[in-house]
Amino acid sequence: MTANRKTIEIIAYDDRYARAAVKMWRDSKQEALKQKDIHSFNNHLNFLQSVLIKENKVFLAVDKPSETVVGLLAINGSRLNQLYIHTGYQKTGIGSRLLNLAKELSPGKLELFTFEVNNNARAFYEKHGFKIVGRGFENEENLPDIKYEWLKIIDV
Repeated sequence: MTANRKTIEIIAYDDRYARAAVKMWRDSKQEALKQKDIHSFNNHLNFLQSVLIKENKVFLAVDKPSETVVGLLAINGSRLNQLYIHTGYQKTGIGSRLLNLAKELSPGKLELFTFEVNNNARAFYEKHGFKIVGRGFENEENLPDIKYEWLKIIDV
């Protein structure tokens, strides 16, 4: 699949896309980690609808002609909690668009955790000005994490 920038819309979370968003999220995470998700699809869906959208501003990237969910962003203040891109749409600029939205919504600082094994995500964040500020955060997957931080540069 290829993305046509003109057909990809960034929208506020809409529950009619919930199942498609969870499928994309799980597929993307599984590809990045090379392991199956430890939670069931329904648990993941419940987390999205009962926790994530209540505690974060959540946005979806949707390829409008096909109504395909191709990206998900969840942000709470300076905390970027989720950023996933459909495996068939990675490296097409959608991640950059969502990350730029997160930067605009932030108070001038963003922090996030990514799995150490996720080399594509690490390269992506470093390309976008994030610096490593910590390692070893514990998570349900029992995989080493890297904590990244981005600070807005203010011209004086």
